[in-house]
Order: sequence, then C-alpha cells, then structure tokens
Amino acid sequence: MGNSIRIESISQLHELIGYEKPKHPLITLIDLTKIAPAISTLDLHIITNFYTISLKEGISCRNKYGRQYYDFQEGSLTFMAPEQELHVDEDNSEAKNSSGWILCFHPDLIYKNSLIKKVNQYTFFSYDSNEALHLSDQEKIKITDIVNEIKNEFSQNIDVFSQDLIISYVELLLNHCKRFYGRQFITRAKVNKEVVVRFEDFLKYYFDSAKPESDGLPSVKYCALEMGYSPNYLSDLLKKETGKNTQEHIHFYMIEKAKNMLLDTEKPVNLIAAELGFEYPQHFSKLFKNKTGMSPIKYRN
Repeated sequence: MGNSIRIESISQLHELIGYEKPKHPLITLIDLTKIAPAISTLDLHIITNFYTISLKEGISCRNKYGRQYYDFQEGSLTFMAPEQELHVDEDNSEAKNSSGWILCFHPDLIYKNSLIKKVNQYTFFSYDSNEALHLSDQEKIKITDIVNEIKNEFSQNIDVFSQDLIISYVELLLNHCKRFYGRQFITRAKVNKEVVVRFEDFLKYYFDSAKPESDGLPSVKYCALEMGYSPNYLSDLLKKETGKNTQEHIHFYMIEKAKNMLLDTEKPVNLIAAELGFEYPQHFSKLFKNKTGMSPIKYRN
C-alpha cells in the first residue's frame, strides 16, 4: 500500500523536504535544486491542503497522479488542487539532475479576495498529470518571471499592500496558464478532432444499447473515464472543438434518440423515458422541453 502523508501547512512542507524556513505562512516558491527530503519518497502517497503549480525540468521520475502514470517532461506545468493525491512510486530524493520550481499557496491566502470565487474556473487544477501544460521556451520564461515576482513580493517585509499584490500576481499567473492551455488545445487540433469522433461514437454506441435503461444516463465522470481523460479536461477539449461540453453532448444524443423513438414507435412517453435512463418520466419531459421547446407528446403529434 505504501506510506501516506498529509501536509496541512507550508511550514510542514518545508520541514518535510528539508527546505529553509518559509518567508510567508500561506505561499511559497520552492527551488527543486535545493531540497533534501527528510524521508524516502518511494511509494509515497501525498495529500496537501493547498494549490500547487509545478515546473519540473531534467527530471526522470515516474509518478502516478489521477488514474495514470506520468513521466514529468521537461518544461511541463502540472497543477494540483487541495485534497488531491499524488503517488510518487520512485525514490526521487537522489534526483541530482532535477531542476525547476513548485509554487504552493494555501486557500486561506485568497479567502477574502475575489479570486476565491473564480479559482474553480481554472479547471486545469483538476486535470490529470498526463494532461499537463507543455510550455514553449517563451511561455516558460513568462511563467518563471511571474513566479519570481511572486517570490520577491512575499519575501519582503509584509505591509498593507502585500496581500493584494501577491494575489494579483497569482491571478496573473493563472490567467497566463489558461491562455497557454488554449494554445495547446489549438496546436493539438488534429488529435482533439479524433477524440471528438471517438466520443461521438461512444455516445452513439451507448444510446443504441440497453445501457441507458439498466445504468441510466452516462455521467460526465463515466464518459471521461471511458475516454481516458479527467472530467474537466474532456469537457474543456470538447468545448474548444465543438462549442458543447460533455454534459451538452450527452443531452444532445439522448434527445436525438428520444426524437427517433417518439416518431418511429408508439411507445408511451413514460416507457421511452425509462428506456433512456430516467427513473421519473417528468424529469425526461422537463429536459426534453428545455432542449426542444416542446413537450414529448407535442413533438410526437
């Protein structure tokens, strides 16, 4: 099973990795060339209580994050939200050639700031590591400049402006990451189009089978698992390529199937609803009317 450790604070993290005392209680920037882990990282499960952004270069570790193993590649940014688990399955404490940095900030840092309401919009915090952001050299320079500005700000004597400036830089960093992910979706357009085709084939197969009646409508999480992606990444990919997220695609295929059943059969609406995975017919009728502008019976007539 391996060892499991929970890290609640920045100071606890510094102690665990043998790093100098933190300059700020709620945010830190760690230089990976200066760490000396106090424990072996072999088969270690880590859960933290803060947001983490990592840039790792020249490192040959193979960690498991989400459902898949991931070889951290040079110039790749990975993201973790609080309460996510990272599984390190090799002892990286001797990784002398590793470089890069890890930015960690506690949710309390942004608790009273408007960023707390927007942080969930940065969906890449719940992407799997195999969906990492691969930076160009220019993007890497931009990102590193911003994190250095963050470090300069939290390393100074704290004054009444410090908190707002630190958070502003953090938000600027997240916005750039969002932009660079947009670029990555575009540059991977050919691969992404293949994903869209596979996903549409999957939904067609699902709704043409008996699965809706036995298992219900497929959830976003179920679809993502079947496609080999995290839920947020799949939804963002589909949205970029088609204008519709995963949930909208599921509803579209369900409605098309329902239309065919209403026109091509004489089955009552409640039976059609059951065969499409609805426990309560009124839920089906409400969704159908919401998507088509008319009730199932009116559509049939």
